[in-house]
Amino acid sequence: MELTSERIYDALKQCYDPEIPVNIVDLGLIYEVQHDDAGNVAVKMTLTMQGCPSAQAIPEQVKQRIGAIDEVRDVNVEVVWEPAWNPSMISADARKQLGLEI
Repeated sequence: MELTSERIYDALKQCYDPEIPVNIVDLGLIYEVQHDDAGNVAVKMTLTMQGCPSAQAIPEQVKQRIGAIDEVRDVNVEVVWEPAWNPSMISADARKQLGLEI
């Protein structure tokens, strides 16, 4: 099977911030995903806050989920703080799930 962005995003949607019952894609924490034909994947992501108690756990979860895709050879996760995350980055579906105003 071919490695596609869709398959990578499906894996990312299995990753959660333990404090918020919404996957990290719908939370707006994933800024960029790149992959090449050799199976190398690079993810640029952020966290809800710099002092996030899950600052190590979430990027590690991302590596494990993407790394579980057969065609993936290497995963590089870069946590960035620009642009800063804010609640407006949450998807409409996640807003409904969390009971936030739309």
